[in-house]
Amino acid sequence: MINILRQRMPILCLLLLAQPAFSADTQPASKLPTAEIQSFVETFETIREGYVETLSDEDILNKALKGMVSGLDPHSEYFTKTELVDFNELTSGNYAGIGVEVEMKDNRLTIVTPVDGSAAAEAGILPGDVIIRIDNTLITNLGMQDIVTLMRGDIGTKVTLDIERNGEIKQYELTRRLVEDESVSVKWLDDGIAYFRISQFQGDSGEELNQAIETLKQEKEIRGVVLDLRNNPGGVLQSAVVVVDTFIDKGIIVYTDGRHEMSKSQFEASGKRTLLRDVPLVVLVNDGSASASEIVAGALQDHQRAVILGTETFGKGSVQTVVPLSNGDAVKLTTALYYTPNGRSIQAQGITPDLIVPQATLTFDKGQFFVKEAELKGHLGNGTGGKERTSADVSSDIGELAKSDFQLFQAVTILKTLPKLVQK
Repeated sequence: MINILRQRMPILCLLLLAQPAFSADTQPASKLPTAEIQSFVETFETIREGYVETLSDEDILNKALKGMVSGLDPHSEYFTKTELVDFNELTSGNYAGIGVEVEMKDNRLTIVTPVDGSAAAEAGILPGDVIIRIDNTLITNLGMQDIVTLMRGDIGTKVTLDIERNGEIKQYELTRRLVEDESVSVKWLDDGIAYFRISQFQGDSGEELNQAIETLKQEKEIRGVVLDLRNNPGGVLQSAVVVVDTFIDKGIIVYTDGRHEMSKSQFEASGKRTLLRDVPLVVLVNDGSASASEIVAGALQDHQRAVILGTETFGKGSVQTVVPLSNGDAVKLTTALYYTPNGRSIQAQGITPDLIVPQATLTFDKGQFFVKEAELKGHLGNGTGGKERTSADVSSDIGELAKSDFQLFQAVTILKTLPKLVQK
């Protein structure tokens, strides 16, 4: 998955290396496939001599290398020197954008999620939307770096997207801008239930969450927590680790495994950052929750520390390593997979919630006629002297939260009910 034109691009699953990661010294020597190389040379010469347009040797070679790497998986990519500079700028945050995370799915540029507070989110662009055209250019057969180039621009400039949704094409004109830095938002819900929304995992998101918890603790006791990771596309791995560490004090959080030793790593809870070890916790996820979000949800689920509620997550659980080459170019290569503490691979599978609750719009029947016992002539009084209740006293309105955010309403309901189910 790649972030298109945000202030800060999540760098989960991305390692930047100062020297080649996989040298001949670290693996057994193998013979060069001479027959296949001969086929490559013949194809190269055929294109150079017979293609309808004149291409330089460098252009042909770059196209060949790009095709070779991009053919591996949606996340591997070959960068020329110029493209590498652009990529480093993209990860540094020195640019503006519309705020969407995208993924190539079946050769279709699909939106994984719009970023909270971005131009895309405010315009109503949704997860699952497919970008067909950027300004006047069709997306067909474009590489991800070409797409990035089309989407980039200065603050205040406009870009037009043609988007397919449910078989219909909609056009959006968006203005590029910086996305707000803060990734954690917080508020109180009913009965001492704290709500924490992490929109993306930036470098300081874990610290932001810890500071927000400490602030709320000073106001009153936190009796339950909703951690909202819906439409969170991922981000910095260390921040995801800190977030999990906030709720558990021991055990594995996530580990990686690949062909080479440098691809193997393991992250464990330290206990030093644990602030809410025993407070009931519900984590909200959906199909826009990806990468770091899935690591957090998977770890808390495996440790039986939280109820995961919502819909199945995106399924992005691979690690990319940027390997510099001797000529100044680089390869962004998938080198490992992420695994939950119980050894589950997130890749192409995602996290299945404990409670599958789709987002829904509720409608209420109005004007239903009913009668209660207290309205019957000659009814007996309440045995303990309690106040009688008639049909006029019954309210069918379950609150604005159920109407505006059904999944969050369900999470709050669980947290209100859970203490009654737990034996003391």
